Amino acid sequence: MSAPDMLGARIVLATANPGKLREFRALLADQPQLGHLDLERVVIDAASAGVGEIPETGVSFEQNSLLKARTVAAQTGLPAVADDSGLAVEVLGGAPGIFSARWAGISASDDNNRRLLLQQLADIPAEHRGAAFVCVASLVLPQKYDDAAGLGNSSEVTSAEYTAEGRLEGTLLTEERGEGGFGYDSILQPAGETRSCAELSMAEKNAISHRGRAFAQLAPRIVEVLR
Repeated sequence: MSAPDMLGARIVLATANPGKLREFRALLADQPQLGHLDLERVVIDAASAGVGEIPETGVSFEQNSLLKARTVAAQTGLPAVADDSGLAVEVLGGAPGIFSARWAGISASDDNNRRLLLQQLADIPAEHRGAAFVCVASLVLPQKYDDAAGLGNSSEVTSAEYTAEGRLEGTLLTEERGEGGFGYDSILQPAGETRSCAELSMAEKNAISHRGRAFAQLAPRIVEVLR
């Protein structure tokens, strides 16, 4: 980790996914109390903080989210935010679930994952294509940040931990639509919408997304840390 990577950083997002980093910064940019901050400098990803890939060994979204945030906070000494999210398909009993990012294999691309899922659901009629994006976001604060922010609830060991869950219900399309977003965005149409998630603007998506809803619940605590 080089010094410039951490210069001015105040919170680390536990991801190597540039799409998630963009969304997280956009969500913080909507907080009026943070308008004075250069979020490109203040909010960095795990790679920029010198943290390598973190194995997701949990059996739930919450376990994986906390595992990533705890690891980043411990290695950097900075507040860490993480999420674990995925697509839960009703007819598949909630799968891909925590395996969403590697549904087509360990090194599978988003495109590979989408193609496989569409193939698996090829014969499923529209009325049985219900699905939801699910996200559990977490914030882990090293003790010094917890005390300074006056948030309380710190553990006897080193930190305080907070989690929140968000969901976006919808229907799986039979083909991809839209160029925006990432992951499974191009094949999920949110309930009440005529467009896929990939056809929404970032602002529209953040307003209704599972990740946006989860992070919105953590936003007051994140604001206390950053302002």
